[in-house]
Amino acid sequence: MGSLPPPPSAPSKEARIDETTLKNLFKSQQSHLNFFFQNLSLPQTLAFARTLLSAAGTIFFSGVGKSGFVAHKISQTLVSLGIRSAFLSPVDALHGDIGALTPRDVLVLLSKSGATEELLRLVPCAKAKGAYLVSVTSVEGNALAAACDMNVHLPLERELCPFDLAPVTSTAIQMVFGDTVAIALMVARNLTRDEYAANHPAGRIGKSLIFKVKDVMKKQDELPVCREGDLIMDQLVELTSKGCGCLLVIDEEYYLIGTFTDGDLRRTLKASGEGIFKLTVGEMCYRKPRTISPDAMAVEAMKKMEAPPSPVQFLPVIDPQNVLIGIVTLHGLVSAGL
Repeated sequence: MGSLPPPPSAPSKEARIDETTLKNLFKSQQSHLNFFFQNLSLPQTLAFARTLLSAAGTIFFSGVGKSGFVAHKISQTLVSLGIRSAFLSPVDALHGDIGALTPRDVLVLLSKSGATEELLRLVPCAKAKGAYLVSVTSVEGNALAAACDMNVHLPLERELCPFDLAPVTSTAIQMVFGDTVAIALMVARNLTRDEYAANHPAGRIGKSLIFKVKDVMKKQDELPVCREGDLIMDQLVELTSKGCGCLLVIDEEYYLIGTFTDGDLRRTLKASGEGIFKLTVGEMCYRKPRTISPDAMAVEAMKKMEAPPSPVQFLPVIDPQNVLIGIVTLHGLVSAGL
């Protein structure tokens, strides 16, 4: 039995990366990307975008290696926009998964060289299923482009790799191209904020677009309410027990009169001393508090709390008649994931 190979050695202590090297690499990559932007054919791109837009079935993406990762990402972007899309592994396709293809579908094949063996083997099988084939390549006159119904050429000056081998610039332009076309489809389909949010219900994006103030506010029995004639000292339990850091001052009809915060309590105690025992909430409350509607977006409430001249920790929620119906707190918004 042979001995195991030695473990890979650590980088030489002489290996260094300095700021100048990084700066030059980023500048080079920027130059390569600019070459792509300046030479990309808009007519080709428009034809490609229109093909995807008019697809009656599913838009499949396929690729091998790094191009495969990009193909998967672009497909996921389309799905997040409510467009039927999926990644089709070229290897798995030849072992049964090609059964998903129909004549209504579009199959987009990503390959820098256009000579990827797995994709070339997939082409005749996909054609037999009746799918419309589009190649996205960077080498002129390649075999994949010749075999597909449409080709989009992604201009590539060279890879950033000093040997012009590692696929870093080519995958970057594939990603930029695919995701930009995806957004073009989003615009063309007039996707609304609500439709976009419906595809992201659990994430922060979705919550910020779906949740309204009425979904996250405290209601009725949870509200720290009092009357303006109540003595401040008689309302300390109400002030501290509801976890809002304030009192909401209302009249008999539940109209909001003002707010009195724990900060107001400290300032009043410092200024009045023992006189605080005789002061009513109405005498010391703030009568022009920021408020918000229950139908406002929750993210709007957060912005309103952070607005000048100074941030606040809560907003009373009122209806159009100024009747108090709830309170939304910064802590509650953060807890909701906003």
